[in-house]
Amino acid sequence: MEDVLLLYWKEKEGIYQIINRSRLDYNKERQEQGLDGLVSMVVPEDRATYEVFLTKLKNALKGAENFQPMEDYHLSVSVRMYKADGRDSYHNTICFFEKDDTDAVVSMSLTICEMTAEEIYRVQLAQTVTNDRTPAMFIRAAHEVLRQNPDRKFALVQFDVAKFKMINEMHGEEVGDELLNFFIEVLQVLCNKDQLFVRLTADVFMILLPYENRRDIIDFVETVNKNLTCYKGISYRLVFGVCCIEDSNENLRKYGDRAALARQSIKGNALKHIAFFEEKMKDVLYTRKHLEDHMEDALRNREFVMYLQPKYNMVNEQIVGAEALVRWVKPDGTVIPPIDFVPAFENNGFITKMDAFIWEEACKLLCRWREEGKKLIPISVNMSRRHFQTIEYLPTLNALVDKYQIPKKYLEIEITETIDEQESHSNIMKLKEEGYTLLMDDFGSGYSSLNVLKDTQFDIIKIDRAFLQNFLGTDRGQKIVENVIKMTTAIGLPMVAEGVETKEQADSLMKYGCNVAQGFYYARPMTVEDFCIMKDAQEKGN
Repeated sequence: MEDVLLLYWKEKEGIYQIINRSRLDYNKERQEQGLDGLVSMVVPEDRATYEVFLTKLKNALKGAENFQPMEDYHLSVSVRMYKADGRDSYHNTICFFEKDDTDAVVSMSLTICEMTAEEIYRVQLAQTVTNDRTPAMFIRAAHEVLRQNPDRKFALVQFDVAKFKMINEMHGEEVGDELLNFFIEVLQVLCNKDQLFVRLTADVFMILLPYENRRDIIDFVETVNKNLTCYKGISYRLVFGVCCIEDSNENLRKYGDRAALARQSIKGNALKHIAFFEEKMKDVLYTRKHLEDHMEDALRNREFVMYLQPKYNMVNEQIVGAEALVRWVKPDGTVIPPIDFVPAFENNGFITKMDAFIWEEACKLLCRWREEGKKLIPISVNMSRRHFQTIEYLPTLNALVDKYQIPKKYLEIEITETIDEQESHSNIMKLKEEGYTLLMDDFGSGYSSLNVLKDTQFDIIKIDRAFLQNFLGTDRGQKIVENVIKMTTAIGLPMVAEGVETKEQADSLMKYGCNVAQGFYYARPMTVEDFCIMKDAQEKGN
């Protein structure tokens, strides 16, 4: 045993054998401190990682219920440690346990060895933030693991923190960074040499996992989940996507993309935190990739087209406004509906560019009406919460209304209600302070609909179409809708009903006090020119 520090522990006897054939200065004073004496040999930047490792080790020796060693009953960690000559280098500490028939730990052997250049590379890889499209370092290292283990099965496990931005908003970015570093430290303890892991962009991590069966994967994921969701009492949830590697000679990026797709498939599902890639997801993946590959060209070529859906006063059936919607019209005339591309653009951030394009189209139309001497009516445009991740949305809006000389009251802003309303509180307030009319879109689709009304900053509430469909069909549901409308009206919040499709729905809503609606019963989304013809005809008729 060359260049190794060995500590041996037996039940109720403490550490009773020490063999030091390493270059580490594990002196008598440190030996008297037992396991804690090892910490002072670790460079300060890595001590938190080592302390996590030692805590788990001590829990094992105490028989703690929450101790779950990985396969072969071992724990390991790689950190920089000082040698006797004062220099530091990476050392690997690995601890093996012996258990009795009751599954209790009765002995332990802990060895510390200086790491090879290849082993150091793996540690540095774990600490590298790469790009989720081309994680070059990870892919090279993972391929090497696969090459060395041709008879083993492997999977890629990808996970992130659901609504990670909320942690930064509520606790500060410094705490968010601490949390991600905590993940790295714990994963270094949990993952063995074949369980390669890397941090991708932001809060996304990926692990190369050897396995025998599906249960092995689930058990590993649950162990990771249990050990990572316990930082400083902060409440958060991890979401995992898994893709089994079918051909080790293929580009691992493909399997990483599939793991990501599986992970994204359960975003927002509070009842599920693990998803395996399924073949039926391929079409979604390929369609999304095709859309993303062509989205920039489509924007430059003006393939995104503004459609308008009228808002009607149901009492006199007059157009009182419109919502600006987007369609992707391909050069061959094929129209791609928003449900096929908006979710992908929300995910990759392109939604901010597309939104800004539609904002300008709306301003151009309002400017045209003004120059033609026609009556102005409000056009509401959608604002994704993605905009709130930067500070550009407000200067962009203000620049557009200034450029086209549009009174702000005619460019209304629709923002979807979600349980993260607090996340955007200050940004919504900025819009209100600038004089924009704010519409809460899809009211009734979130988890806190009634609660947000108490001190909402919105000016108008839009009732979600699903809310109407689910409630107007029964007597009890009708009473709920009626009282929601009365309550919002009583606190000075006018309502617009979305998705009105029948005369019965329109009659019920008017009876309850909601007089403005949009939906197929009145008009479908249409081209700007068709909308202008309808609007002109109405004005002439008046």
